[in-house]
Amino acid sequence: MIRQPFHLVEYSPWPITSSLGAFTLAIGLASWFHGHSTWCLVIAVFLIIVSMIQWWRDVVREGTFLGHHTSHVTTGLRWGMILFITSEVMFFFAFFWAFFHSSLSPTPEIGCCWPPSGIHPLNPFSVPLLNTAVLLASGVTVTWAHHSLMEAKRMDAIQALMVTVCLGAYFTFLQAGEYVAAPFTIADSVYGTTFFVATGFHGLHVLIGSSFLAICLLRTMAHHFSAGHHFGFEAAAWYWHFVDVVWICLYLCIYWWGS
Repeated sequence: MIRQPFHLVEYSPWPITSSLGAFTLAIGLASWFHGHSTWCLVIAVFLIIVSMIQWWRDVVREGTFLGHHTSHVTTGLRWGMILFITSEVMFFFAFFWAFFHSSLSPTPEIGCCWPPSGIHPLNPFSVPLLNTAVLLASGVTVTWAHHSLMEAKRMDAIQALMVTVCLGAYFTFLQAGEYVAAPFTIADSVYGTTFFVATGFHGLHVLIGSSFLAICLLRTMAHHFSAGHHFGFEAAAWYWHFVDVVWICLYLCIYWWGS
């Protein structure tokens, strides 16, 4: 048998269950939006959460306890995360394209002006500015956690991750309050659509990144990371920095310039 340094993953049901969960989620959301039962949505969320927990469990086992994440495997994981973040950059690029396409050349249907006639945009120097400070602070704390891990200071890393997760939760709380108090909705012309879609998907990414970091916090407490072997945390930190950069672009373009 030829020995090679790569890890050949075993058969797993979680990609299939995750796909079914995503498909069911789309159906459940469409049903909910049209005023029908939410049972499909509840089942979808439950299926996705179970798949996440089980899949994370398997990855932790193969990387931490079975030793399958060799240097060659970790290199592949790094490139996979880089390509994933690149795809996310293209995802948000489409939203910014839609925003500038409508704002730089406003049509007569919206009053030939931006923001459109009848739209009262949010004050960029109130809650949005506070949210910007919160996310920038979280970028500092997650970097603090990373350097603490590299220096084998586990308690410092735990403290920094706790602060980061709390800041992420606070950002979500502030954005939810902002949505409730907004004087316009997603149905209010192209401004409302581009605003809520772009900032809403960013908010979803904040929730995903917060869950990544929360898992890393639990793994740090369980001694899963060492000074030289903590790619799971690195991937979450890269993702969080990407979320920070996207928010800065959203704040400057949509909240400040767009208002």
